[in-house]
Amino acid sequence: MDNIPKIPIADWIESIVDWMETTLGGFFDGLATVIEWFVNLFSGLFLLPHPLLFIAILSVLAYLVGRWPLTLFTAIGFLFIDNLGYWTETMNTLGLVITSGLISILIGIPIGIWSAYSKTTHRIVFPLLDFMQTMPAFVYLLPAVTFFSLGVVPGVIASVIFAIPPTIRLTTLGIQQVSGELSEAADAFGSTSWQKLFKVELPLAMPTMMTGVNQTIMLSLSMVVIASMIGAQGIGATVYRAVTQLKIGQGFEAGLAVVILAIVLDRFTQGLFKTRKRGE
Repeated sequence: MDNIPKIPIADWIESIVDWMETTLGGFFDGLATVIEWFVNLFSGLFLLPHPLLFIAILSVLAYLVGRWPLTLFTAIGFLFIDNLGYWTETMNTLGLVITSGLISILIGIPIGIWSAYSKTTHRIVFPLLDFMQTMPAFVYLLPAVTFFSLGVVPGVIASVIFAIPPTIRLTTLGIQQVSGELSEAADAFGSTSWQKLFKVELPLAMPTMMTGVNQTIMLSLSMVVIASMIGAQGIGATVYRAVTQLKIGQGFEAGLAVVILAIVLDRFTQGLFKTRKRGE
């Protein structure tokens, strides 16, 4: 085995990255500008009203989505975050999570639909998803920093790569689980492919798809601490600083803020579908 030369995978990857950086540098710069603008937009909107007003608005939305239990938890949880002094950091984190979650959903759902309809696409995409889900999350930081430098943008990109697989997988699964008899009935009534997709398959696949969306948002939030290592601001940066400086109490406080935000986002995404279902 000692006589067998090492396969130069590292050199190949370096060459590909160098080529992409040289050839697509302008594209990456433009993409970084757009992503940063959206993150700043969401963060600015969340920080615009007074914290108490924002909590009141969020509590009303929580009541519409999940009634009193979610309303009480949302109000008490965000009041607790404000009391701890992590309001700005939490809103910055929320802006990052919303941006990465929206990008993941906007890219993931079309790819999932395509994979459900095309066996060739399915065979190509799903092994890539396996690769993305088993690769350590820290590895995503390397190309993100290479192409987008330090800051919030590489954090969003790394979060998207890490969080997008559940949306793709469960969109494909949801459409594939639609009864063949229903698809045949839609064809018998003369429905076009687009009509069958939007009026039959997507509505029936929605519970499974919403599970994927929920997981994607949770995975995006789980990346905030890792993303803080490359300059992404927010509550994750506070946790990271507390870890590096061995400030156990501060780290626990910031961790509680992340937990509260995660629970609220989880219940909101679950409640949105249940509310929609009751309306139908």
